Amino acid sequence: MLVRLARRLVSLVVVLVSVITLTFVLLRAAPGDPFIGEKSLTPAQIEQKKKQLQLDGSLSSQLTRYFADLGRGNLRESSKYKGRDVSDILRHSLPVSFQLGALAFVLASGGGVALGVVAAMRRNTWVDYAAMLAALGAISLPSFITGPLLVAVFALWFKWLPVGGWFSWQTMILPAVCLAAPYVAYVARLMRNSLLDVLHQDFIRTARAKGLGPSAIALRHALRVAILPVVTFLGPLAANLLTGSVVVEAVFGVPGAGQYFVRAIENRDLFLLLGVVMVYCSLLVALNFLVDVAYSLLDRRIQLDA
Repeated sequence: MLVRLARRLVSLVVVLVSVITLTFVLLRAAPGDPFIGEKSLTPAQIEQKKKQLQLDGSLSSQLTRYFADLGRGNLRESSKYKGRDVSDILRHSLPVSFQLGALAFVLASGGGVALGVVAAMRRNTWVDYAAMLAALGAISLPSFITGPLLVAVFALWFKWLPVGGWFSWQTMILPAVCLAAPYVAYVARLMRNSLLDVLHQDFIRTARAKGLGPSAIALRHALRVAILPVVTFLGPLAANLLTGSVVVEAVFGVPGAGQYFVRAIENRDLFLLLGVVMVYCSLLVALNFLVDVAYSLLDRRIQLDA
């Protein structure tokens, strides 16, 4: 375990350094700068602002100074949100995105696995067809259509839930369902196909020969092996959901990090964009490590240290 932790820590550092370097170089090499839309500034004032943000000098010197600040825990100041540090922006917006993503992850993983198991156990029946048709519809409808539909039905028509915002548990339901809906479908289809494949393996025939019923075979024997492809998918899925969805946050007025990510791209806000990218990459590497650990717990035949 200690060897795995050390390897993951090294890989995290390597990935972060590579991604930060690539993002920094691409954004600085692109035409324009963060002040291109501020027509009131003179060229001398723009150069002064660049010096304040340490965006002057050669590209290599800018990158070296940025890594030096990162080593001291300084994410620097946003070029568009005056007087606000990137760490301050992320500290206030990321918890909201994490809450939304965590709720969506629970719905996507739990609902998808349950739906996939039911569809596999009722293969080629109306239950299977209905489940896969619902999954196809959830995948086909984008969030900017699903969101307004949920608002129209549950908020405006039935008046069961608030239209938007983020101030009570009721306001969390619709955005979480909207964000989780397509991933429930992905997990359900993956779970169904994997379980059907496992149910045809030799150890399942042995379990049937011992007189076990279909439910006991599926839940006690097949599910533990069949869920491995789903676990692989859940790692990147969790990183994606925890960082929030731009469209869902915009539709339901959720004050998460998604809006800052989009505005950072539009405004060429280099340091804010780098901060969001670092958070996403860190989550991706950490969650993939948890996937590896879950693999070793679910299937003892997998030796991660080998």
